[in-house]
Amino acid sequence: MASPSTDDQESSAPPRRERPSLLTDIAVALLLLVADAVIVVVAGLLFLAVGLGTAPSPRSSSTARSRDTPAVTWLIIWGAPAVAAAGAFVHARLRMPVTAVVQGLFTLACLVLAVAWTRMLLS
Repeated sequence: MASPSTDDQESSAPPRRERPSLLTDIAVALLLLVADAVIVVVAGLLFLAVGLGTAPSPRSSSTARSRDTPAVTWLIIWGAPAVAAAGAFVHARLRMPVTAVVQGLFTLACLVLAVAWTRMLLS
């Protein structure tokens, strides 16, 4: 009985992806950190502007908020943390630990903003 050659044994093993270099990981993490910071700042400013714009005036007892928030608004508010979490997962699977941590922190920031937006819209 002939034994299988070493080529046959190596071909049956699943191919293993190489990890990107640490320099590439850090460069991508820095680029995403800048983009994430811009997104968080803009979302925070929008939250502040919308929150101040819908605050009740001293002359009226009702607010300008509508109880009928469109579904697209909820999709945007809660879709952002979902997309951020998916990005963190993908970077972790790509073996980019620095970028995965940056995206994980961005996911937490998105969750905090989503909760704040939800509380504001429901109050």
